Amino acid sequence: MSLLENVQMALSSVLAHKMRSILTMLGIIIGVGSVIVVVAVGQGGEQMLKQSISGPGNTVELYYSPSEEELASNPAAYEASFTEADINSLKEIEGVKQVVASKTESMSARYREEETDSSIIGINSGYMDVNSLDIKEGRGFTENDFLSGKRAGIISEKLAEELFDKKSPLGQVVWVNGQPVEVIGILKKETGLLSFEQSEMYLPFTMMKMSFGTSDYSNVSLQVQSADDIKAVGEEAVQLMNDHHGTEDSYQVMNMEEIAKGIGQVTTIMTTIIGSIAGISLLVGGIGVMNIMLVSVTERTREIGIRKSLGATRGQILTQFLIESVVLTLIGGLIGIGLGYGGASLVSLLAGWPSLVSWQVVLGGVLFSMVIGVIFGMLPANKAARLDPIEALRYE
Repeated sequence: MSLLENVQMALSSVLAHKMRSILTMLGIIIGVGSVIVVVAVGQGGEQMLKQSISGPGNTVELYYSPSEEELASNPAAYEASFTEADINSLKEIEGVKQVVASKTESMSARYREEETDSSIIGINSGYMDVNSLDIKEGRGFTENDFLSGKRAGIISEKLAEELFDKKSPLGQVVWVNGQPVEVIGILKKETGLLSFEQSEMYLPFTMMKMSFGTSDYSNVSLQVQSADDIKAVGEEAVQLMNDHHGTEDSYQVMNMEEIAKGIGQVTTIMTTIIGSIAGISLLVGGIGVMNIMLVSVTERTREIGIRKSLGATRGQILTQFLIESVVLTLIGGLIGIGLGYGGASLVSLLAGWPSLVSWQVVLGGVLFSMVIGVIFGMLPANKAARLDPIEALRYE
């Protein structure tokens, strides 16, 4: 009997007992689907987490870690201090594409009778170039806004709701710590599981400096032109900052991409562990397949006896029942892949991150289903192959 005939016979057996076949495949379907969902959601979450931490590519962040002597002489020295001269010097380092600088302070924001506490973030033009603000209404900052220190601000949607209710904030004046700021733009509300709504306003740092007496930046990061230059640029930037401020090792550099890689390793391990737990249902499904194939062998004992009396070899009988087992698990695996893909897409839609259903996972699901069919089909197939034809023909 050819392979095609065996497959046709296997399909006929599956269709002849539809409900039994569906219930048998259920464990395989759930197992394959759950593994695909877990892996896809895990990889999508890892990508979102790495993006939120590492930010734009080839980025390193400068931070300040004062020594005990510096803290003893100046208790306020715990906060990093980057002057405008520092920023200009960092821009001159070979390999630096952009210098991103900002300063965040908590201030009161008031519009008429409505008042709330808000995070006021003063940024330089490099911040806009690297971390493009997603504007829902209005406009972003122009180079002239940064040069002139214009009293213009971009507010988050949450701050707009708190101060203006349903009224449009565009063109309105918000009083920040007693200083007037015209609203020129509203940010889009962030979506996704890792998003947090905040009351915040972005200002040109020059305006923040003139109006609130803020002298220095507190957060500075460098976008490097090439990933190969990250280490060299970071070391030169650290040396430059320590020389400027007369410190030894207080200014240091943090490679955010390295941190993101470390987090990626952790999430990969967690995804593997959870995926393995989900894979246990595949073993349960395999036991179900073995059980139903044993029942099938018992039901078809007389048929096996007739085939063997007509010359069918032990190997042919073994192959027939193995193929039936593989077909059963393969169909269940394909259905599980479809359900897994749909489940991963649904979770991705609700969580707001990409679902990464890779072809490796899909191929692994198909192959694992077939392996389950071979392993758990071996015992029933071997039992069928070893039946004595005379005893099989006597079976009622």
